[in-house]
Amino acid sequence: SDLSPVTPNVCLVDLCKKIIYPDCDIKFTGNVSWVGKTSMEVTMHMLQLHDGDYSPVLDATFVMVARDPENKRPAFVNPLIPESPEEEEIFKQGELNKLRRIDFSTASLLKMAPTAEERNVVHDIFLNTLDTKTVSFRSRKLPPNSVWMEDTKLKGLQICHPQERNIFNRIFGGFLMRKAFELGWATACSYGGSRPFIVSVDDIMFQKPVEIGSLLLLSAQVCYTEKNYIQIRVHSEVYDANTREHHTTNIFHFTFISENEVPRVVPNTYGESMLYLDGKRHFDAVMKEI
Repeated sequence: SDLSPVTPNVCLVDLCKKIIYPDCDIKFTGNVSWVGKTSMEVTMHMLQLHDGDYSPVLDATFVMVARDPENKRPAFVNPLIPESPEEEEIFKQGELNKLRRIDFSTASLLKMAPTAEERNVVHDIFLNTLDTKTVSFRSRKLPPNSVWMEDTKLKGLQICHPQERNIFNRIFGGFLMRKAFELGWATACSYGGSRPFIVSVDDIMFQKPVEIGSLLLLSAQVCYTEKNYIQIRVHSEVYDANTREHHTTNIFHFTFISENEVPRVVPNTYGESMLYLDGKRHFDAVMKEI
């Protein structure tokens, strides 16, 4: 094909096993699972040979968009025709995934107010953190076995060198994912006090390309916890030294599981409460998938 595919969205990466063995064969399979006018959904499966049998290790879903290499505009792709009941089911699931992405984006807390149930969650957290010794809305007290969300941050800086470029002479998205994952893993490790294991990578949007030579700023934060699960949000942005402006390039969502139950993360401001609810939404979506 003369078209240039780009990946605007990594919808979901689910880990089926905690450990990937370095000395066992790995097999990848993949297929186009849904096609629209200019975009397509691609599903990948990773299996590993262990004890004489290939078993699932990882499942991933990507959204790819075709671009005309001359004018950089979206280009039409060939339609996908299911030919068996199994293929029809895969195609229907791709259509449902598309609708789910639209609904999730439409209901974003950056656009819409929280639901009544979510507002009750935020208010309950507020009541649990009030200092009972004073009658004041400003006097807050951290509950036992809890951590303020503000105190869970880790940050990193990456200079983007040309060896990490893709075919478009921009920084490869996989490199950005790796750096965000490493910072997210370190944040979960620091918060949980033990080695965490990745459960899922959810809804990575590539909002803006990263140019070669950019200063890439990464900020990771625990935004939701439940039992021994830790939901991490990593914000990626580039800093323009000439204009002194910051531009968001990616938002990453990682779900980790720790060996032991972790402290509860507690928001202190309205903005942090929205991060908490957003993290809870992503966590609940991941739990439904697994």
